[in-house]
This record gives sequence, C-alpha cells and structure tokens, in this order.
Amino acid sequence: MKSLLTRPLLPAGLLSLLFILFLSFQSAGAQTSRFGYISTSQVLGMMPESAEADARMRREIRSLEEELQKLNNEYQEKLQKYVEEQEILTSVVRQSRERELMEMQNRIQDFQAGAQESLQERRMELLQPIFDKIEKAVAEVARERGYTLVFDLDNSSLLYFGDDTEDILPYVSEKLGLQD
Repeated sequence: MKSLLTRPLLPAGLLSLLFILFLSFQSAGAQTSRFGYISTSQVLGMMPESAEADARMRREIRSLEEELQKLNNEYQEKLQKYVEEQEILTSVVRQSRERELMEMQNRIQDFQAGAQESLQERRMELLQPIFDKIEKAVAEVARERGYTLVFDLDNSSLLYFGDDTEDILPYVSEKLGLQD
C-alpha cells in the first residue's frame, strides 16, 4: 500500500488545471473564487426516482435468476440421468450426452455473462436520467451561489477541503425538492 506521501492526490491533468485556475484567480486580483463539494451518491439516495429504479432492477434480477434456475435444473436432471445410465450406454451415446452436457454448461455460462452485462446496461439506462437531473441542479446551484468549481466527493481523489469550500448538498436537495 502506498503512503499518502508517495501516492498522488490528484491526477496530473487535474493538478495542472487547478494550478492554471489558481494562477488566473491570482491575476484577477479582487475577484474571489468559491469552491463547493457534494456527494452525488448521497443525493441519489435521497431521490424517489432512485428507489423506483432499484425496484425495477430487483424485478429484472429476479426474472433472470428464475431463468438461470430453470437452466440449472435442466442441466442437473440431464447430468443425473447420464450418471445413472452411464454404465449401460454405448460409447457413441455416452460421447453424445457428454457433448450435450458440455454445451449446456457453456449455454449457462453464456447466459450468466449476458445477464450480468444486460443488468449493468439496464442500471445505467435507469440511472442516467436521474444523474442528468442531479447534474442540472448542481449547475444551477453553482451559478446561483457563485461557485467557481464544485467537486463530487464520490468521483474525486481530493482529500483536503479548506475553509473556503462548502458542501452544497442542502442547496441541491432544496433545488430538487428533497428532504434530508
């Protein structure tokens, strides 16, 4: 594990951008800058749309799990039948059943991988409009309250917040009509 002294706190590109912004603010003289921060995951958890998306995801997961269970049951039945009859099967029939069992295993694995990918895509599809709404509210609050930069605590490596930063969650929550 890297120590805090050797691990970069900010990506090089972001560090350069912050340095340039710092210099431009320094040269602006009397112009002051305001920095804010927010946890978008906290806002997401407060939004009713998020609960609706979670409920939809649970239904879709349950449906996929039921289908996977059917495939597994079918495989287990064929496997058990093969094991019971293995001694009396001709080599041609045995090889054919073994091939069929292997193909079923492959179908189950393909189904699992496809289901996982499908669920990830569906989750993003359900959450994207909510994230767009949050982003719009953050931008409005930032403009209204005069913030120069707003950091998302969930997607940033920034570990220090000075006295001139402010958590804008209450303002965004108010903008979205949410209660704590």
